[in-house]
Amino acid sequence: MVQRAKVRFLATDIWDAPDNGKRYEVIDGALYVSPAPSWFHQEVVAALVGLIWPFVRRHRLGRVVPAPTGVVLDDENGVEPDLIFVSRERESIMTARGIEGAPDLLVEVLSPGTAARDRGIKMRRYAASGVAHHWLIDPLARTLEAYRLAEEGYSLVGRLGAGEVFHPEVFPGLAIPLGELWS
Repeated sequence: MVQRAKVRFLATDIWDAPDNGKRYEVIDGALYVSPAPSWFHQEVVAALVGLIWPFVRRHRLGRVVPAPTGVVLDDENGVEPDLIFVSRERESIMTARGIEGAPDLLVEVLSPGTAARDRGIKMRRYAASGVAHHWLIDPLARTLEAYRLAEEGYSLVGRLGAGEVFHPEVFPGLAIPLGELWS
């Protein structure tokens, strides 16, 4: 009887993924393929970038980019979050291919097909890799959950709804009216 070896993917395999509109991620050496995000999902990402990017640029805090941008956290974890922030002090992790190391902030906009992965294994990998800030945005519930890295993983800083204003710790002085993400 021939036994097949279990294939382990490398994080850097994300750089060789086909350009077909799908998202390819490697988490703990396993390959995950997701369909292209919905229009509504992308509108939320675009609105968030539109609110954060001018502030970051004006204050010369670092760089903000939306997906598709690959992030290689370590040898077995290469992901494609919805929004990435790298502080000016850590710009050395930016390469021509993408990000190679733990960014200061990773944001995931939840989709029905990937929400469990985003809240589970990806969130644990982000914490284990040293990503200091992580936000989960649920477009259906119209909420934003902000997490800060603590000794035992992420600690919930706040859960805010559509009518509230978010003052992110990672961007002191910025006010994000969450209602603008869904309008």
